[in-house]
Amino acid sequence: MLNKKQLTSIGFSDKQAVVYLALLELGPSAVSEISRRAGINRTTGYDILEMLVSEGLVSPLGKSKKQKYVAENPEKIVGFAENQIKKAQAILLEAKKLAPELKSIYRKKERPIVKFYEGKEGIKQVFEDTLTAKSEIVGYACAEPMQKSIPEFYFEYLPQRIAKGIKARGIMPDTSFMHKIVKNDRKELRQSRLVAKEKLDLEIEINIYDNKVMMVSWAENLGILIESEKIAKAQKQIFELAWQATGIIKQKT
Repeated sequence: MLNKKQLTSIGFSDKQAVVYLALLELGPSAVSEISRRAGINRTTGYDILEMLVSEGLVSPLGKSKKQKYVAENPEKIVGFAENQIKKAQAILLEAKKLAPELKSIYRKKERPIVKFYEGKEGIKQVFEDTLTAKSEIVGYACAEPMQKSIPEFYFEYLPQRIAKGIKARGIMPDTSFMHKIVKNDRKELRQSRLVAKEKLDLEIEINIYDNKVMMVSWAENLGILIESEKIAKAQKQIFELAWQATGIIKQKT
């Protein structure tokens, strides 16, 4: 049997749904009868009926004081649903137009924006943000904790980064696990430098890109995203110094 939930799922409001169902059950009826059956007051009932008239789902009968309303052929709800899609598409188009302007206002904030993400889903969110990178991603990492914590996501994330052509450079602990990872550096658009584990025993991952610094603490199940031109610039400079230093170490060994 048709119910309110089915109608709201295609774009009816709760009140539109109960009024429309009441009218279908009653047949041609006055506002007072329809409102009583729908469980709403007469004024609201009249307003809802006029909305349904404008959508082509209901028609008024006559213009007398005791005017009645009748439901149109129920097949017209297909046209109603199509109109809802058109409205949603128009809203989406307008949102896309507004987004750059809103973003420019959003970025005018002088203070850094710091966001915290908890749990595995939160950590996935901070990694997904790196897929928006316009620049190379640089940072410090060990892939093993990520594979252990969110294994299915690890194997989803990497192909997405590669498909987007986002390059990466990383300084990582020298472990047997990481040796397996760096063998794929070229095809995974990555450059890696390994540092003795006793000097770089990472329990976190840090990625720096665009104007952002992303950090994940695996032990604490926590992700942090900092958006700041100055902080990102400073972290990139520190990374470049570390990158050069690891190159010197590699040449000496």
